[in-house]
Amino acid sequence: FSFRKLWAFTGPGFLMSIAYLDPGNIESDLQSGAVAGFKLLWVLMLATIIGLLLQRLAARLGVVTGLHLAEVCNRQYQKVPRIILWLMVELAIIGSDMQEVIGSAIAINLLSVGKIPLWGGVLITIADTFVFLFLDKYGLRKLEAFFGFLITIMALTFGYEYITVKPDQEKLLKGLFIPYCQNCGTPQLEQAVGIVGAVIMPHNMYLHSALVKSRQVNRANKREVREANKYFFIESCIALFVSFIINIFVVTVFAEAFFEKTNADVNEVCRNTSSPHSSLFPNNNQTLEVDIYKGGVVLGCYFGPAALYIWAIGILAAGQSSTMTGTYSGQFVMEGFLNLRWSRFARVLLTRSIAITPTLFVAIFQDVEHLTGMNDFLNVLMSLQLPFALIPVLTFTSLPSVMNDFANGLFWKIAGGLLILLICSINMYFVVAYVMSLNHVALYIGAAILSVVYLSFVAYLV
Repeated sequence: FSFRKLWAFTGPGFLMSIAYLDPGNIESDLQSGAVAGFKLLWVLMLATIIGLLLQRLAARLGVVTGLHLAEVCNRQYQKVPRIILWLMVELAIIGSDMQEVIGSAIAINLLSVGKIPLWGGVLITIADTFVFLFLDKYGLRKLEAFFGFLITIMALTFGYEYITVKPDQEKLLKGLFIPYCQNCGTPQLEQAVGIVGAVIMPHNMYLHSALVKSRQVNRANKREVREANKYFFIESCIALFVSFIINIFVVTVFAEAFFEKTNADVNEVCRNTSSPHSSLFPNNNQTLEVDIYKGGVVLGCYFGPAALYIWAIGILAAGQSSTMTGTYSGQFVMEGFLNLRWSRFARVLLTRSIAITPTLFVAIFQDVEHLTGMNDFLNVLMSLQLPFALIPVLTFTSLPSVMNDFANGLFWKIAGGLLILLICSINMYFVVAYVMSLNHVALYIGAAILSVVYLSFVAYLV
């Protein structure tokens, strides 16, 4: 083992880990803490471990073949399924980009004390495009350093909230290592499913398999390939451990401070601190429901304005970093599936325009409730896209014709198959629960027809 070699391979795993810290994940974390307290921490840990094992497969594919997942799909699938697969992955990238736009717009609104409206924040996120292109000119290593800086900001800001709130350490350890959920009902179960859906991102498989190609590896030398696989896996372990700690900060802050709180409790505290946002919480005994926006407000009411602004800085860092990884994913996916080599500028502009348009309409004509409510829909959308990354990555890493001596053994084939079946089942439950909550017969029928088409294509991939 050599630290110098580990440093040389460090970078792709940290870029990949950003997807575990995007605004959609942060929202899932804070809702999990507010709804279930410390009881679902073990689900977060399990989801992160599963994510790590799947990322390992994606990285191995890139290292061994010298091709990323989209390029292998291009070679292995017929034209029609290949185009359908590309469209599904693009949908996931656009959905993820919308979450980042929403998170950034809310952070800008909080930091400006409401002076910049939500639609203004959405428009400001167009500037991300130019930030990304500016950094991209200086090479991948510089960009990796910038991502490291943004992850550090998230660790410091959410760590500050953790130190301020001082969660109960005994409950934290119990929640992490004892898989239980005493007195849990449907809301807690849906939250557990939501954690899995938010943590494991479909486009991240495509991204990681491409990022590892940035390091020179002599693929004719098996020892070098084996060594690269080892160091990339160690780096991914470190990167996901850091992201896991940051996620724990968010869950435990809301578990300690706001679990089983009512709207009336928060309304009273906000009025006593002369918060301009106290009207967000009706004076009733319903259990408090929080999102990214309300989360910052209640932190400000309970722990002072500094907690609110530091929270907003953390959300802004999450939004800015994840928007860049989404852009990279889109670039690799388009080049791999379609052999289209667009300029980065054109690619970023297209993805960002598609993501901003619906978000901007909601921000102009609706309130923050509807904007954060879009996150639920987007989590469902990305949950549906998961099989279109997981099935190809397990299939190709199990084929000796693709991986030669590095193909998955029997254990990985069975374990990977069971993991994917578990994740897809969990996500289908999440989708069914979401559709049922809409309470509309026409939507049920539409969802049933789409389900048949969707499951047929998943069966084809299997």
